[in-house]
Amino acid sequence: MTTQFPAMQQTISAPAVLVVDDDEAIREMLAAVLTRDGLSVTTAADGVEAVAVFAAQRHAVVLMDVRMPRMTGLQALAEIRKLDRSTAVILMTAFAEVGSAVQAIKDGAFDYVIKPFDIAEILLQVGRALQMRRMRDDIATLHRELSSSYHTGRILTASPRMGELLQTIAKVAKSNATVLVTGESGTGKELVAAAIHYNSPRNAGPFVKVNCAAVPEGLLESEFFGHEKGAFTGAQARRRGRFEQAGHGTLFLDEIGDISPGLQVKLLRVLQEREFERVGGTELVRTDVRVIVATNRNLEEMVRQGLFRQDLYFRLNVVTLRTVPLRERPEDVRLLASHFLQRFAAENRIEVSGIDEQAMERLLAYHWPGNIRELSNAMERAVVMSTGAMIVAEDLPEQIAGFAEDGVPGGGSDIVPPVAGGGGLREQVSRFEARVVAEALARNDGNRMRTARELGISRRSLLYKLQEYGIS
Repeated sequence: MTTQFPAMQQTISAPAVLVVDDDEAIREMLAAVLTRDGLSVTTAADGVEAVAVFAAQRHAVVLMDVRMPRMTGLQALAEIRKLDRSTAVILMTAFAEVGSAVQAIKDGAFDYVIKPFDIAEILLQVGRALQMRRMRDDIATLHRELSSSYHTGRILTASPRMGELLQTIAKVAKSNATVLVTGESGTGKELVAAAIHYNSPRNAGPFVKVNCAAVPEGLLESEFFGHEKGAFTGAQARRRGRFEQAGHGTLFLDEIGDISPGLQVKLLRVLQEREFERVGGTELVRTDVRVIVATNRNLEEMVRQGLFRQDLYFRLNVVTLRTVPLRERPEDVRLLASHFLQRFAAENRIEVSGIDEQAMERLLAYHWPGNIRELSNAMERAVVMSTGAMIVAEDLPEQIAGFAEDGVPGGGSDIVPPVAGGGGLREQVSRFEARVVAEALARNDGNRMRTARELGISRRSLLYKLQEYGIS
């Protein structure tokens, strides 16, 4: 029987296999069979020779007898794993030595075959070992690509304030500190968290995300910590929670301000003690995760109102990063609009070469309450609705197309009085935004759903704005 390894046949250098046995006939037979199947085979007569050969050429698979002179297969296994833990070691053993082989698997061997063996079994085991190695290599490649994708140098921005934020992200990523990311909805808080993870020493571990606002309150504790079988109705098996799934990696908790006071206590304990119990269980589970949390709510104000625990806030607020709203980084509107145009034109196979000046003026004048997410949606809509080679103002969503150069709705025919009160740019922008929200709410007779739709933001974002500006 001949087992084909198609992926190997296409490579310039075939995967290397080391055959180790003190029986010359077995060595030669296995070498011939494996070579015929497209593998590069090296042989060794005992454990000492095997370790020396392996040190010179790190083989993908080692096929090794257990009982040999000078150094046994089990001893050689330990030495080989010191050199390279990714190599798959398959042991060949007599039936009486199966117990030792099983222990060897616990110590890191890939598998074992019992002598006298079938050639088909050997080929099957080697094929499985090589397939597993290819899968590990593919996963490692994906991790590298993700890390490259989230490299701070690849985040599109021309804003000095964003440049400062990226420099801070690069510094924070090197540490293991808990990070609180604040900012408005749509400003890229998850992107910041991902950039921290993929530029950190934990980048080989998982990056696990939980949107605390999207999980029903009664299920959030199980989502965090997992549960034991029978812990509640429907818990038919043990389930690992997000803290376990994120082991040796990073756990990103979005909308952290939405968790209940009871869960705040349990989260505080995990951050302090690095241990927890699953729902319905008593066994302590240790956790090794970096925690990054995000919110578009004012946690300090929530602490003052008794809605958020002060001790948890201090525990989370080791390092605080604030994302920059799009209206405070106008340099990026043109840059990001062009980026989204190219992306959505390619995705939808629509030939659009650019944005005409009038449409760009409308984009630059708009206040972007939904931030980058809203800009992305607006450009996708514009690409889909376009009928020519350029995006024109009529292709943009109505609430954006209606803004003139001075940021006034309706093309600038009505002069809006200046924002009263003076103050810095941020303070004036906030007062203007509060007025826009209040006027929109009045136009819609207090209907919050219609108001959110008119403003191009989610109902949750509108509620936060109403709370922030004290609008009833």
